[in-house]
Amino acid sequence: MSPAAASHTVPIELGERSYPIHIGSGLLTDPVAWEGLPRASTAVVVTNVTVAPLYLARVRQMLQVHYTRVVDVVLPDGEEHKDWHSLNTVFDHLLGQACDRRTVLFALGGGVIGDLTGFAAACYMRGVPFVQLPTTLLAQVDSSVGGKTAVNHPMGKNMIGAFYQPQRVLCDLDVLRTLPDREYSAGLAEVIKYGPIADAPFLDWIEANLPALMARDPAALAHAVRRSCEIKAWVVGQDEREGGLRAILNFGHTFGHAIEAGLGYGEWLHGEAVGCGMVMAAELSHRLGLMPAGFVQRLRDVAQRAGLPVRGPDLGVPRYLELMRVDKKAQDGEIRFVVIESLGRAGLRGAPDALVGEVIAAHAG
Repeated sequence: MSPAAASHTVPIELGERSYPIHIGSGLLTDPVAWEGLPRASTAVVVTNVTVAPLYLARVRQMLQVHYTRVVDVVLPDGEEHKDWHSLNTVFDHLLGQACDRRTVLFALGGGVIGDLTGFAAACYMRGVPFVQLPTTLLAQVDSSVGGKTAVNHPMGKNMIGAFYQPQRVLCDLDVLRTLPDREYSAGLAEVIKYGPIADAPFLDWIEANLPALMARDPAALAHAVRRSCEIKAWVVGQDEREGGLRAILNFGHTFGHAIEAGLGYGEWLHGEAVGCGMVMAAELSHRLGLMPAGFVQRLRDVAQRAGLPVRGPDLGVPRYLELMRVDKKAQDGEIRFVVIESLGRAGLRGAPDALVGEVIAAHAG
C-alpha cells in the first residue's frame, strides 16, 4: 500500500531490488507508510544524539506495531564519526542483541547515519534489509536514494563501502522544520546540482523560488524534494553501480571531497563543500571551453543566495591535487571531473593539472 494521498511516491526501478521513495508530510507517524515492511522479530534503529531526542520515540512507537523487539543504537553526531569505530558500534549492538539475518535496520538521521547504517546492513550476516528514514534535506534528495553506502577513511571520503539498496525511503518533510539553517543550506546544494546536470528548467525554477525555499515553504520544498528524487531515480535506474551515467551525480564532489578531507571531516558540512565544489567545477567547464563565463557567475550567485560558501579554503594547489587523485572517479592516477557540457547535460572528463590548478587558484584561498 502507498502512504496517504497527500504524499508522492517516486519509484526506483531496479528489477527485484526496486523500492519506493515516499515523500510527504507526517509520514513518520502515518501508519500506512509503515505497512508492508520486511517481516522479522527485531527492528534496530540507528540514529545519533541530535536526532534521537526529536524523533526516536515516535519511530519506536510505529515499529512496535510490526516488530516484537525494537533496539536502539545512538551514535555521536557528525561527519567525523562516519568511521570504523561507529560501524563497529553498530555491529557490537547487533551481535550483543543476538540479531539474526532477518533483522531490519532503520537509518534515522542524515547522510552519515544513512550511509553507515546501509553499509552495516550490507555487511552483517552478508546482508540484512534496511530502511532509510532521512531527517536532513541533503539525505532526502541525495544520500538516502540509490544504495551507495560507505564509511570514510582519513585518506579519502566514502572510500570503503558497498552498493546496497534499501527496502524503502520515507521522506517526511515535517522533520525539515527542526533542521538548523546551516544544515538546510547544505542540503540545498544537492538540490541545485540537479539543474545543471540534468534539468535546465529545474535550475530556472530553483532561482525563481529560492526565497520560498529559504523560507521552507511547504509547497516549494515538496516540489524540490520530489523533482530531485525523480532525477536521481532516473539516473540510478540506468546505472545502479556508477559504471557511467551515475557519475554525473558527483558534480562538484571531486573538489568538494578534497575540501572535506583537507580540512578534516566535519569542519565543513558535505553540502557546503559540494556547493563550493560546483562553482569550481563550473569554472573548469568554462576553462575547457564548454560553458560561457556567465554560467559560472550564475551558479556562484545561486549558491550564495542559498547560504553556501563559494570560495574554497587555502589548502594549496598541490594538496588539492593530491587529495583529488584519491577520488573514486580517478583512473590510473588521472583525476576525472564531472563537467557541464551544456546546460542540463553533464559528462566526465580529465583535465591537465595546470588547468585545474588555475581553477583552484581562482576560487580558493
